[in-house]
Amino acid sequence: MHKALTIALLFASCASAARIPLSRRTVSKAAFLNYKERATTATAVNGLGSVIPLKDYMNTQYFAEVQVGTPAQTFTVVPDTGSSNLWMYSSNCWAVPCFYHDKYDSKKSATYKADGRPFKITYGSGSIDGFVSQDTAKLGDATATSFAFGEVNAVSGVAFLASQMSGILGLGYDTISVDHLPTFVDQSDLADKSFSFVLRNNPEQSYITMPGYDETLVGDNEFTYHNVVEERYYSLKLDSIAQGSNKIDTQGFKAVIDSGTSVIVGSKTIVDPLIAGITVNDDCSGIESLPNLTWTIDGRECVLGVIAQDFPANFNYFILGDSFMRKYYSFFDKKNNRVGFIDSSKLHF
Repeated sequence: MHKALTIALLFASCASAARIPLSRRTVSKAAFLNYKERATTATAVNGLGSVIPLKDYMNTQYFAEVQVGTPAQTFTVVPDTGSSNLWMYSSNCWAVPCFYHDKYDSKKSATYKADGRPFKITYGSGSIDGFVSQDTAKLGDATATSFAFGEVNAVSGVAFLASQMSGILGLGYDTISVDHLPTFVDQSDLADKSFSFVLRNNPEQSYITMPGYDETLVGDNEFTYHNVVEERYYSLKLDSIAQGSNKIDTQGFKAVIDSGTSVIVGSKTIVDPLIAGITVNDDCSGIESLPNLTWTIDGRECVLGVIAQDFPANFNYFILGDSFMRKYYSFFDKKNNRVGFIDSSKLHF
């Protein structure tokens, strides 16, 4: 996905599912990123498996901790449904950001396997460059052995200087994986490859459940499911977008559910007419009098906020990021290639 680093550098029920908590941290508006703080030791909660606290910045980004190597080396990463690779900084990296980030050291791991294929990702406002290595990787109770990931030893872009994250863990489809590397979810030892996100406002706890979803949270509620129409990102059928009663033409566009993007982002050709005439006070007063902005996905309407971004002409996606996922409990059912939603106000916290 054409992701600007300033935005996001960003399931069947199972009784043994691992609930992986998410936390937020404040982030400068200039960077929209900043991830990193040590997670506490995993503990069992409500019979759902291990709970791994995550940190959160100003409701703009959520991140988890993964363990790589034997003994485990811990890294703070963005759990990103909009990409498909795991990468982290390498001990061989001499770029400025690598001096104050956690780095993977293959010499300290008994399960490391050399690979050496080139690894590079170009984002909207920067890039990473390095090579592929293999090792054991773990998120919650999910483990992938001999897992191929990117060791990054060169970066470009100011966003990396501002960010405190150690890397990104992609949770998307393997069709967009760099070097066609298997994804963590697909290679993991979990029989059920589904997972779900509960994103909440600070200081309320957020978390991932993997596999499945949290039955205690859902109760008698049922997910509304939408089929994935393109197995690259979690792309859903976008019927229309509207400001009040004025609909904007979205023909050819898809709605992407993306945990790695902080907000809702669309092409300026769509967003500019969508927000035309809307003015927001500096202190956010009077919001209740502003017109509704409505997304209709498979006939279901969602009312949300949005920003515009310059995308390439052929980037026909509207990114529904964390601000959307805070409103809807999101269940990524990879077995059936669908995404389910429940209004977060109906959950049993």
